[in-house]
Amino acid sequence: MARHGAITAALALLAGVLLVQAWPRLPTPWIGVPIALLAAACAWRWPRWRGLSCLLFGIAWALWCGTQAMQARLPRALEGRDVLVVGSLDGLPLARTDASRFTLRVESASLDGRPLALHGLVIVSWYEGAPPLQPCTRWRLLLRLKRPRALLDPGSADSERSALERGTVATGYVREDEGNRRLSGPRWCVDGARAAIADGIAARVRNPHDAALLRAFAVGDTRGLSQDDWAVARANGVSHLIAISGFHVGVAAVFGVWLAWLAYALWPPLALRLPRLQAQAAAALGVAAVYSALAGFGLPTVRTLLMIAVVALARCSRRGSSGAQSLALAMIAILLADPLAVLAAGFWLSFVGVAFLILCLQARGRGWRAFLHELSAGQLLMTVALLPLTLWFFGQASLVGALSNLVAVPLVSFVIVPCALFGVLLLLLCPPLAAPVLWVAAQIAHAQWWLFERMASWPGAHWYQPTVQLHALLLAVAGALWLFMPRGVPLRWLGAVLFLPLLLPPRSAPAEGAFRLWVLDVGQGLAVLVRTHEHLLVYDTGARYPSGFDLGEAVVLPAIHALGLPHVDTLMISHGDNDHAGGAQTVAEAFPRARRLAGEPVRMRVPMRPCVAGQEWQWDGVRFRVLSPAPGRGGRDNDSSCVLLVEGRGGRVLLPGDISSKVEQAVAAAVGAGPAPVLVVPHHGSKTSSGAAFIAALHPSLALVSAGWRNRFGHPKPEVVARYAEAGVPLFNTAVQGAVEVEFPADGPPRRLPGWRLQQPRYWRE
Repeated sequence: MARHGAITAALALLAGVLLVQAWPRLPTPWIGVPIALLAAACAWRWPRWRGLSCLLFGIAWALWCGTQAMQARLPRALEGRDVLVVGSLDGLPLARTDASRFTLRVESASLDGRPLALHGLVIVSWYEGAPPLQPCTRWRLLLRLKRPRALLDPGSADSERSALERGTVATGYVREDEGNRRLSGPRWCVDGARAAIADGIAARVRNPHDAALLRAFAVGDTRGLSQDDWAVARANGVSHLIAISGFHVGVAAVFGVWLAWLAYALWPPLALRLPRLQAQAAAALGVAAVYSALAGFGLPTVRTLLMIAVVALARCSRRGSSGAQSLALAMIAILLADPLAVLAAGFWLSFVGVAFLILCLQARGRGWRAFLHELSAGQLLMTVALLPLTLWFFGQASLVGALSNLVAVPLVSFVIVPCALFGVLLLLLCPPLAAPVLWVAAQIAHAQWWLFERMASWPGAHWYQPTVQLHALLLAVAGALWLFMPRGVPLRWLGAVLFLPLLLPPRSAPAEGAFRLWVLDVGQGLAVLVRTHEHLLVYDTGARYPSGFDLGEAVVLPAIHALGLPHVDTLMISHGDNDHAGGAQTVAEAFPRARRLAGEPVRMRVPMRPCVAGQEWQWDGVRFRVLSPAPGRGGRDNDSSCVLLVEGRGGRVLLPGDISSKVEQAVAAAVGAGPAPVLVVPHHGSKTSSGAAFIAALHPSLALVSAGWRNRFGHPKPEVVARYAEAGVPLFNTAVQGAVEVEFPADGPPRRLPGWRLQQPRYWRE
């Protein structure tokens, strides 16, 4: 295939695959058959229309694979049922104090003694009495399962998309059962070798954090890294270097070339049996393949491995191949093997980054001076070129990333990783000699991380932007390409102008006397944002779990940044229950100047002033009134919740926390006369709240429930839903809608916007 033909085919195939990913639902997969036949006919009848053939084939292939992946998911009718599963552990299990978490590759499943067609990966939590779990072991377990379900909010990651891309068909937890046991199975596997190497490193490096870094560098084991570690990595733009990256696979390939060169230097007669260049190509591919296996065959490593394979095969067949052609062939191979890979951020960061290096970075001679120039220019190029994609996928970027990578890339790739790999080799050949080598690598990694922790506090380390629009993304990518075109291209500086829609997005704020309300999707909990023209109030922050997963960090802060809200003026926590207050510390630390109020300040992890009836203030023509609890009221219960009424010129909303029917009538009386309020349903719709008298007294125009999907409490209770229906009050649930936004204009009634799940329909959310 000619060089331009490979590039055209790759781009056309990619376009066809992407078209399918934009569909809100998938038609029957059999539609792909005539599309594939049409692609074959075009390729046979009109060879010059190769691009159209690849486009049509990409549509048919992505449609088929997407349909198969969706059909493999747990049927909805079986959610919440106990399923008997036999499978083997995939990857490295994670053991924590609260639970063990692992991925199970299902071999067979049954329900009530009947076989069940369930195959794929299941994410499992084992909460109590979990035994030690070893990679690749086979287990018979009774699991309570559900389909992958995401929290859908502005700025948050779409875990349903990630589940589809990774082949996850269900999530669940282990149920107590006498039949849960380990089965006989294979004693060796790649993941078992990775775990053994990781344990060997941990046993020889005293500092647990240094050992965790070396385990990540050597075998891609990131289990020992905390959320704070990942925050430091993101602030420095070096997350791609923490686990095994594609660049490390390239270094391993060079190591293979050196091994082959050494073999020929020691035994020159080898050249009579096998040409040296072909042997070096084969050695590079072999070492890169082994190293990629140690990494668990992540997408960046697979992409690099495929590129190395293309170059190696071309060298072995005595054919040349350019970098662009190798990249195109690698893309074709990945899309043919797994078209759903386009759903992963790593796919785009890998291919776009390498493409920019190939197109824009020009070699300038040899020697250290040329190397340093290419290293510095390459880091600047990658920082600017990947900035639009980084903001698109993650909503944040690091402005110090270019400087951090200038230190990290050579140090990690040419010092730490080679030392770690040499230590791993000694672990296998002569374990006593591994300790000093690993000690040297650990000391260098420790010093580097110390520097990264300091740089993480620099201005610009955490740079957030509102949700990036598609047109701004495309313009910025084109601008980056224009900026780094070779010398001689006119007006290259104008490429910076194309970044303006990305860097200066339009911001809309409510008018004077108006406000907006967002009830975020935080599962079984509550988090609400209220914005006026110049101010923002955060009411509750969702839960924080023993595993360290914090909804304040995962949902509330990303939503604030994605909506373009620059600061928080008041943080109000209704009461001390974890599902309302768990994320408060994270939000308070992110916005230390915010005023803090809480219904139960003594239960809070951060200092907060008490919230009592009678407190009130105005922002931009919008009035905020605290209706409950009464001054001097003690106790540690739901009725201590801080109840807030927000009143604009065109409407009002009542935020009652978790109050029960005992105080609902007093709250309804305190609301007073006025337009029918929008009501955030008390206590997530529990049977102890939302009494008929309360609903009748308020007669809300709209009721919003914040509850978890298939939560164990059964919220909102059917009888509560029935009460609102009998009163003629429309009821909307974040578990079904995703985050819900309501506008309160100054010159009209409140208007509810479609839920976040409906605003962004995708077939993997069906």
